[in-house]
Amino acid sequence: MNTFTSPTTTGTRSSGRATGFLLANTAKTAVLLGAIGGLLVAIGSILGGSSGAVIGLIFGVLISGGSYWFSDKLALRSAGAVEVNEAQAPTLYRIVRDLTARADLPMPKICLIDEDQPNAFATGRNPKHAAVAVTRGLLEICDEREVAGVLAHELAHVKHRDILIASIAGAVATAISFVANMAMWSAMFGGGDDEDSPSPVVALLVAMVAPLAAGILQMALSRSREFEADRGGAEILGDPRPLASALQKLDYASNRIPNVHVQPSQASAYIVNPLSGRKVAFANLFRTHPSTEERVEKLLALT
Repeated sequence: MNTFTSPTTTGTRSSGRATGFLLANTAKTAVLLGAIGGLLVAIGSILGGSSGAVIGLIFGVLISGGSYWFSDKLALRSAGAVEVNEAQAPTLYRIVRDLTARADLPMPKICLIDEDQPNAFATGRNPKHAAVAVTRGLLEICDEREVAGVLAHELAHVKHRDILIASIAGAVATAISFVANMAMWSAMFGGGDDEDSPSPVVALLVAMVAPLAAGILQMALSRSREFEADRGGAEILGDPRPLASALQKLDYASNRIPNVHVQPSQASAYIVNPLSGRKVAFANLFRTHPSTEERVEKLLALT
């Protein structure tokens, strides 16, 4: 039975870097969330004046509330994750129990996904209603210490309420696309005599640009939270090297082992992008995750 080392002392300089990193990412998260929500209200205002802005705000609040309550169930169902008990996965339970004690978190549900691609994600609206899910592939290619690094990363997401933040951002981005498209069709096929109604050209431009802008903001938010979860996971485990090693293995495998069950809307939830093998133009702009090289570099700088 492997034991884990206690958290290492990295000194004042390292602690200062970590604090600065945390503050920078927290500020960035607040700005990006505000920008996504503000974009929804702005679209409502452009397409329907002051009444449209109010409708956009109400719609955003409603869809964010629904995301708060149901995103965990949808995420687990979408991934085909099955909850397991301690008798079925004793090693996983031992690792998670040790990590939650270190992080002062309640024990989450533990789920397994029957997928060859090594990966993992966490979900749940708060630490008391959290779940962590790992694929069969992760357990096959990572040693126990690397699995602990991955699970510490996921528990850092839980501790930082990142799942809730990402769910709200995703829900509002979806609302933006819905509102923009509905307004476009309304402007093109009726309601053009209303003073608050935009011209068909304006509605078409908004319908094209708004979802793209919302998606870019959502992906930037996801990248900032991954960096912070890497740092938090290394802090929980007391050593950044197992997570760095696991990320390299997972990145290599994700480009070679497809995961056909993951929907693009769920990709940002995983520790590495399960769809990273699908290449797109302007890749950095549309990344849901930072590059593995950058993540590993930042992790090893904490040693």
